Amino acid sequence: MTMNFLVSLGMRRVLPAVALASAIAALTGCVVAPAYPVVPQGEVVYAPAPPPPLRTEVIPVAPSPVHVWINGYWGWGGGRYAWTPGYWAVPPHRGHVWHPYRWQQGPQGWYRGGGRWGPR
Repeated sequence: MTMNFLVSLGMRRVLPAVALASAIAALTGCVVAPAYPVVPQGEVVYAPAPPPPLRTEVIPVAPSPVHVWINGYWGWGGGRYAWTPGYWAVPPHRGHVWHPYRWQQGPQGWYRGGGRWGPR
């Protein structure tokens, strides 16, 4: 057997494995996670004090005419307020609007309401 034939035979076996490993490595960075925290529906979190004033945000250009800007908001967790920046989103249904998050005072402290899509 000639050396060229052996190299060719080895490449035929190695090339598919290299291609598969490259594809897997490239796709591992494609995990998409929400840019905002997800709180289970119905869970109410109470804070002992009102949130800080809302931050002023620079709103970037919309990705498309159907996108709606969702303002940033203060969330409560770990014993402190944390800012979640605004983002663009597409309404799930035609005619739905975003009802923004808002903090309200209740008998057990401050709680966040809103933050959902719904009819006008």
